[in-house]
This record gives sequence, structure tokens and C-alpha cells, in this order.
Amino acid sequence: MEPFRELPHVRGDRGQLKQVLTNLLDNAIKYTPEKGTVRLSAAGAEGRVTVSVEDTGPGIPAEALPRIFERFYRVDKARSRELGGTGLGLAIVKHIVEAHGGSVSVESRVGEGSSFRVCLPAA
Repeated sequence: MEPFRELPHVRGDRGQLKQVLTNLLDNAIKYTPEKGTVRLSAAGAEGRVTVSVEDTGPGIPAEALPRIFERFYRVDKARSRELGGTGLGLAIVKHIVEAHGGSVSVESRVGEGSSFRVCLPAA
């Protein structure tokens, strides 16, 4: 984690921001196959810090993307039951990030994986 020391600081609740990263990383690990990849990266620019969590999981269908930050929404209900979860994780991520003056976004392709980006104002 040494490269992250060069980033600007972010002002916020440490526990809540930790929850954001935990939720995103937990989802990435949960849905990425055994030989897949989960990547965490961060960058600072233009008064903002952007943290990205990318995976090589199954991806999210385009028609589901507008709803994935809604409470209790699950893309694949059968699969979610077998892997656990309540459908609240991404809604919590969005709530916390927006409460800190930031934004969260996702890009995904079915069969290739997903990339979640959290942008927060630098302190």
C-alpha cells in the first residue's frame, strides 16, 4: 500500500469510508472466479481522489446498471442467495460516498468484469 501514501488526504469518517472499500472489495472477491483478478487502485487529480475496484467477474448486464445502487436490488437473485448478501451493500456505498460530497459510478461488461469508481473531494 506504499503508493497510496502519495495521494491527497480525504476528510471524512474513517469507519464509513472503510465500509465503502470493504463493501466494494467484498463484492469483487465474491463474484470473481478463482483464477480471476481483483484490482484496487487510486489516483489524485483536480482536487479529488478516485479509488477504483476492478474485477474480472461475470459483469453486470447493461439493463441492470441503473438499479444496482438501489436498496435490496440484486442482479441475479438465485446467485445472490447462494453467495449471501442482502442487496444493501451498494446502496450503503452510494449513501456514504454522497454524504462525503463524492460520487460513485460503475462500468461493466458481461463476461469481462466490472469497475467501480469512488470519487471524493481532497481535504
